[in-house]
Amino acid sequence: MIVRVSRIGPVDATFPAPPSKSYTHRALIAGALASGRSRIAGPLRAADTELTARGLESLGVPVEWLPEEIAVAGCGGTFPTPGEVAIDCGNSGTTLRLLTSAALLARHPVVLTGSQRMLERPVGPLADALRALGGDVAFTGRPGYPPIRVSGRLRGGRTQIDGSISSQFISSILMAAPYADEDVELALPATPASRSYLDVTADVMLGFGARVERRGYDWFRVKSGVPYRGRGYRVEGDYSSASYLFAVAAVCGGKVTVTGLNPASVQGDRRFLEALEAMGCRVTPGADAVTVERTGDLGGIEIDMSSSPDTVQTLAAVAATAGSPTTITGTAHLQYKESDRVGVTAETLRRMGAGVEVRDDSLTIAPAPLHGVAVDPHDDHRTAMAFAVLGLAVGGMAILEPGCVEKSFPGFWEALYREGLL
Repeated sequence: MIVRVSRIGPVDATFPAPPSKSYTHRALIAGALASGRSRIAGPLRAADTELTARGLESLGVPVEWLPEEIAVAGCGGTFPTPGEVAIDCGNSGTTLRLLTSAALLARHPVVLTGSQRMLERPVGPLADALRALGGDVAFTGRPGYPPIRVSGRLRGGRTQIDGSISSQFISSILMAAPYADEDVELALPATPASRSYLDVTADVMLGFGARVERRGYDWFRVKSGVPYRGRGYRVEGDYSSASYLFAVAAVCGGKVTVTGLNPASVQGDRRFLEALEAMGCRVTPGADAVTVERTGDLGGIEIDMSSSPDTVQTLAAVAATAGSPTTITGTAHLQYKESDRVGVTAETLRRMGAGVEVRDDSLTIAPAPLHGVAVDPHDDHRTAMAFAVLGLAVGGMAILEPGCVEKSFPGFWEALYREGLL
């Protein structure tokens, strides 16, 4: 299947924000570990979150998808596995990383594996930290990479962890830490990648009753013996997915409103709105919605997006339509995502006619006359959506393997079609 994207004029559209993928993953895990039953309202049901739910079911926790909510029967901190289990995490790095630490709370060993791309995504720093906290973590294939066999016990204590590849290594330990034998104290010697996701992790943990102390992004302590409690929990709208909708206004001109967003959210991808504003868009927040409008030309900017990694490709697509160059820094860790996102983005923009310079931790886009191309997203949802948006400004774009958007935004194509954009 191929989705063909044509050029359109100025837009005037309103979209509901999809639920947050990051919050849904974490609420599922907290609810599964909690004492008692949880009902998670407004969750994202997508390929990635379904993989986390199936992983928790493999660990012995019933997860029921209901209309508009998920019911989770918590295990009270010990997964009742009947024996050694294997969990296929597919292409969901969040699932594999967050469940790796949680697997230490199972009665029997747990093996975590995934797609071929997953087997190329490093997890060594997480394994090292878990060993220091009492776990037995073995690599059954290439050292430092999945598949991983986890056994032993989460004793707790103090250790360091390098989160420069992914903050999910840190989130993984934090999520399981309330059930360690003693307090867990993590020192972060380097600034973590995507650090704003640690704010999301702490927000969910506190919401389910855990006790988390922290000093910025360099030290965390989680109190042992203060467990999660089953509760009703509502998932907020997702700024990462909303970025594609806002970008439609930026590249096409006109106005887009996205409803169902928390204006006080800790999600780092809110920074995407700051980038659009700096480029010349008007951003108007409301009580539970944000409107982006562009009436004039866009200008290039220089911006650090290290804490907003999931919107880097969207910003690169917008930058290709600006009147002057844009430099995006904080991009080094994007090579470890579902694809090498910087490499794929640069190669595709060059084929479209843009000038692109890639350095170790930055991406510079020099605008030029663009033409549509066939885009192979390499099974990466964010690549497919970012270039679909750019196609609305350029025309003649063909998105191959469009079904990969099921990973995080299953209704993406339908949303564009409903507003007459496809």
